[in-house]
This record gives sequence, C-alpha cells and structure tokens, in this order.
Amino acid sequence: MTDSDESSWIHWFCKQRGNEFFCEVDEEYIQDKFNLNFLDSNVKNYKCALEVILDLNPGSASEDPAEPELEASAEKLYGLIHARFILTNRGIELMLEKYNKGEFGTCPRIFCHQQPVLPIGLSDNPGEEMVAIYCPKCNDVYIPKASRHSNLDGAFFGTGFPHMLFMEKPDARPKRGKQKFVPRLFGFKIHHTAYRTAAENQKDATVSPVGEIDSPSHI
Repeated sequence: MTDSDESSWIHWFCKQRGNEFFCEVDEEYIQDKFNLNFLDSNVKNYKCALEVILDLNPGSASEDPAEPELEASAEKLYGLIHARFILTNRGIELMLEKYNKGEFGTCPRIFCHQQPVLPIGLSDNPGEEMVAIYCPKCNDVYIPKASRHSNLDGAFFGTGFPHMLFMEKPDARPKRGKQKFVPRLFGFKIHHTAYRTAAENQKDATVSPVGEIDSPSHI
C-alpha cells in the first residue's frame, strides 16, 4: 500500500471505529461508471459525494452542501458501492481474508464453538435493517456483539453476500453443526407435552377421537 492509499478517504473511512466490517473498495472499481448504475437516485449530493470518496477536487465551494450532510452522503454512497463490490471476485477475496482472521466476530451459539461469521443485510433497501452476522455452521443470523456495529446499515452488505462467498469458495464453508441443546430435568429428557397448559390437556380430553361414533341403543 502506497502513502497515497493510506491517506485516501476510503482508507480513512474503513479505519474508523465501527467500520471494521467494511473492506477497501478499489478506486478503479468506483471509477467505472457501469458499476455505479442507478446509485445516483439513492444518494443525495451524489456527484459531490463521489468526489469525496475519490479524493477529487470539488467544484465551486459555494455550491457544495454543508460538510456533515456531504459526509453522510459520501458514507451512504460508499456503503452501496461496497455492497456491489463484495460480490465481485476481488471483493470476495478481501472479505474472505477478514473472515479467516475472525474480524467479523464469532457465532454466539455455544454449539458452534466460536465459528467465524460474516456480515449480512436483512434487506437490500437502505434504512430498513441494521447489519446482522451470519453463521455458516448453524445457518442462522444474530445481532453483532459489539454495539459500535449497531448503526451499520445492512444494505451496505446485502442479503446475498455470504451465500455468494461460499458458492465461490466452497472449501471455506464449515460443515453444518449437528449438536443441539436438549432440555433435561433431573437428568431426564423433557417430553414436549410437558409444556402443555392445563387448558390444552382438558381440551384434548373432551374431544372424541376421529372415527369414534356412539353406537345406537337397542330396545
């Protein structure tokens, strides 16, 4: 990495506390307008935000939006670009490296034995769902452990990213866990009917079995 890379907005943004889930999108990818199709309709101050991300000199200062507003637009635009980039071969390689290092955290489920997880969105629409973590061993999603990740928009990672990664890198996918928690009391397994309420038991007791008909009385 060159000095210019380390001083870039992208590098700065990804190093911010709470942004650890992001990888650094290649500038060449962002400079290709084809990769940015339709994003201009989702981001306010799109042109200025793109200039911020690419460290380009903006136009007339009098026409620029206020700095906090522009920074928010740049972060949103970068997040939406990021969601597309991590579905490419280059993006998958970068995210796989972070996954192998455990940078996304581990599954909170005991029987997954600290299985590394991947970030996932529960919606592809910005502003609808915060980022979750996906465990490939139990095939379930959870809230990230660190509260600093609670403000990350799930759309910045997308609903299909973990599945694309494991389709491209099947050897990275762990075997599904078979161990499950079994409720016990005094060492004995608890039957599912033990949780039935008295009303449910009474209801079943008053219902005649299917096919049972009272025989007519003979005179």
